[in-house]
Amino acid sequence: MRAFTLIATAAALLGAAATVSAQTDAAPGCDGSTVEMVECFAAKTAAWDRRLNDAYQAALKNAQPKQREQLRIAQRLWVQYRDANCLYWALGEGTIARIEAADCQYRLTRTRAEELEGAADRN
Repeated sequence: MRAFTLIATAAALLGAAATVSAQTDAAPGCDGSTVEMVECFAAKTAAWDRRLNDAYQAALKNAQPKQREQLRIAQRLWVQYRDANCLYWALGEGTIARIEAADCQYRLTRTRAEELEGAADRN
């Protein structure tokens, strides 16, 4: 029985550490209740979405003429991918699904913004 308790305690600690690590990696400062976490992710996503839009416009402006239409196509497809991928998480069970979906929106938007910022800088 003592071994079981030890294993259960270790598993719980590892789970808690993984959760804290995931939250820290995803959006620092987004903790609290489910509602607070989702609102925090939404605010951070909105900020990154503004950066993404600015970077997209800059990348379009700085792209070679033959690249512009392809960037438009890629961006439309990326939005479809992001929305479909994050919907997968939103359709999960329980309140964690709301957090996972919000985290998905945040992570993907941030990653795409950083990618487009780099593209705008290269051209």
